[in-house]
Amino acid sequence: MSNCILEIECTFSLCGLILGALVPALSASAQDRMPPVAPDKYDAAQKKAAEEFQAARKAPVSGPFSILIRIPELMTANRMMGDYLRLKPSIGTTLSELVILITAREWTQDYEWHVHAPIARKQGISQEIIDAIAAGRRPIGMNEDQEICYDFTIELQRSKRVSDATYQRALKRFGETGVLDIAGINGYYTNLAMIMNTTRFPIPAEGKRLPRFPE
Repeated sequence: MSNCILEIECTFSLCGLILGALVPALSASAQDRMPPVAPDKYDAAQKKAAEEFQAARKAPVSGPFSILIRIPELMTANRMMGDYLRLKPSIGTTLSELVILITAREWTQDYEWHVHAPIARKQGISQEIIDAIAAGRRPIGMNEDQEICYDFTIELQRSKRVSDATYQRALKRFGETGVLDIAGINGYYTNLAMIMNTTRFPIPAEGKRLPRFPE
């Protein structure tokens, strides 16, 4: 009996060693579904799209665009949509960053959050509001505009609809263009979140993952 127990223990120990060796490799490959395309590998169409990106954003291709450049037309279409929704929305860039953060949180998109939380702080979104969104709580201390954008985004993300009351409140404050902008920002950053979640796009080493719900 003791020999059988010893053999079983040895078998489990061997399995543990094998799994211990495999898990890091599996974790690494999990982050490598669709790695960024290196600039020195760009074809002619990709080079053109990258040059247009640089001209528009004053920065090289990065983030989800380094994945999307596999289809230059798709990358450019996304970049152009973002050029408006992030930088020129009728609701202003402070509120747009709030909507982006809520969207990133609802999709648990670590890279999107890593990039936009610091931007939101610079745009005037308080750390208390940012922390509450990260924790999945409704922030306290929001002003009226922030409450309208928060309620609109939460309803759209969770219910896939917006109630009449929430719609009318947004319409009265921001007009039709503002309503379309809020919905558009939700859609655009949901699109990027889907792409990055699908490809498991990693955050930088110094970045922090959002909490996973439920804990």
